[in-house]
Amino acid sequence: MHYLLLFIVILIYSDGLGQQQWAINDTLAVKGQLIYEDDFTDSSDRWVVEQMPGGTAEFSDGQLEVEDARGCTVWFREKLHAPILVEYDAVVIDAGGPHDRVSDLNCFWLATDSSYPHDFFARSSQRHGKFNHYDSLRLYYVGLGGHHNTKTRFRRYRGDRNKPLLPENDLSEARYLITPNAVNHIRIVVYDNIVQYYRNDELVFDFFDPAPYGEGYFGIRTVDNHMTVDNFKVYHLDALDDQ
Repeated sequence: MHYLLLFIVILIYSDGLGQQQWAINDTLAVKGQLIYEDDFTDSSDRWVVEQMPGGTAEFSDGQLEVEDARGCTVWFREKLHAPILVEYDAVVIDAGGPHDRVSDLNCFWLATDSSYPHDFFARSSQRHGKFNHYDSLRLYYVGLGGHHNTKTRFRRYRGDRNKPLLPENDLSEARYLITPNAVNHIRIVVYDNIVQYYRNDELVFDFFDPAPYGEGYFGIRTVDNHMTVDNFKVYHLDALDDQ
């Protein structure tokens, strides 16, 4: 089910241990313990790049910078386990460069490969950044500003090349598209049956999954664009004790 709501931060604080609190909906508040973070100062060994020829993905100046021609996924190497919250900042660059196309600020999360359950990266060279090579994975996906910045979509890949698109998860209003050269703060939540995606503190997708994916890998995804990523963080979530 899709709702248009503001993401409400009930209390954001740092207690010295990387813990924060958020409201997920009207009846659920959670606390998050920071388990991973990356400011991309020196972190190329924490990521796996799958990219078609003609593009680059570089870790420099405290950012991940992707210039892509035909398809790219940059996976965080650590396997994640729900309940989690993932957040990061991303900018789609439009400055006249050869790949400065304002489109496709995308991501995968909780991705698994049933053919290689114990080695997700066994087929990394076969996937090679080509979009349809990911259709056999189980994962959640958002394409923000896809189709030349005309669509923003959420899909749940089933692992059998079936990735249905529900009408309520197919958005084309300007408010859901990409503003070039502006920071997009992305926040993803998976908690029990709740799967949420926020952009700049606005809830874009709120999906109830009766059979939620509980573990897997996170990946930055794009095609034929120029973008940067920074301030990547992952939190383990628990319900607040006083609920």
